[in-house]
Amino acid sequence: MLKCPNCKSKDIGKIGVNQYYCWGCFIELSVSKGQIFTHQVEEDGSLSSLDDLFSDDDRTISM
Repeated sequence: MLKCPNCKSKDIGKIGVNQYYCWGCFIELSVSKGQIFTHQVEEDGSLSSLDDLFSDDDRTISM
């Protein structure tokens, strides 16, 4: 099960193919090749990367 690397919440909603939204801290997550990529949704709808805030271990999904 996918867990948010930011708030550790499991309250994750699917919004697209390999795209998710965390209802705990309101960030968007995308998954590619076992890696979670985190983004903050800006007021204009654009996405800003938050990946530099997390270690590679925090962003890795074990399947």
